[in-house]
Amino acid sequence: MTAEIKPIHQNGMVDVQNVRKIYRRDSQEITVLNGIDAQVAEGGFFALMGPSGSGKTTLLNLIAGIDRPTSGKVFVAGTDVSQLSEGRLAGWRSVNIGFIFQFYNLIPVLTATENVQLPLLLTRLSKKERRERALMALNIVGLTDRADHYPRQLSGGQEQRVAIARAIVTDPKVLVADEPTGDLDSKSAHEILDLFDALNNDLKKTIVMVTHDPRAAARAKICRHLDKGVMIDSEERELKDGVR
Repeated sequence: MTAEIKPIHQNGMVDVQNVRKIYRRDSQEITVLNGIDAQVAEGGFFALMGPSGSGKTTLLNLIAGIDRPTSGKVFVAGTDVSQLSEGRLAGWRSVNIGFIFQFYNLIPVLTATENVQLPLLLTRLSKKERRERALMALNIVGLTDRADHYPRQLSGGQEQRVAIARAIVTDPKVLVADEPTGDLDSKSAHEILDLFDALNNDLKKTIVMVTHDPRAAARAKICRHLDKGVMIDSEERELKDGVR
């Protein structure tokens, strides 16, 4: 029997403690994250901004348990994610993390309902129960009338709504979103951000979002900036950008 994952004391739903991430290429070391600290309260909405190559997506992957830090700790929902084995990580992610990507990552040959059901295939739910849960998630994102449509029959905004429904169908504790409005027009992006507000305010979902879009970042309750692998506060960023 697999040992129970015991919660460990942490500050908030997400607690990143002095995290460093170094990639090695032959004899060269590339430091992507250098001593990162970040906390997100339960029910918080955290946005992370920064230039390309600043380490934003790397930090998101560490929080989601897709990657591991070189040093430091990453606690999510009371669990030290950085210490879980690969086998236990898969089960942990299926319960705790919902993924939302820039390019949706929908399966073209599956309907909206079938795409949303994918994370439920790892559960013991019956086929009927999986469909009911998927339809409930599609209802939350306002796409019940597109349940049997294929991705090619949907607009970009609708595809992203299906992707969000897929992310919330297991009722995860944390939603991680990587540039969720990056491939959308202004109207669709606004609608997706309204949906994020509803998920955060009404369903109390904790959201960690990486974005280049100031409009998206403005929806978050906390916005932090990464620059060359280091977290900088707003005053430092203003001085760096030449704002007085």
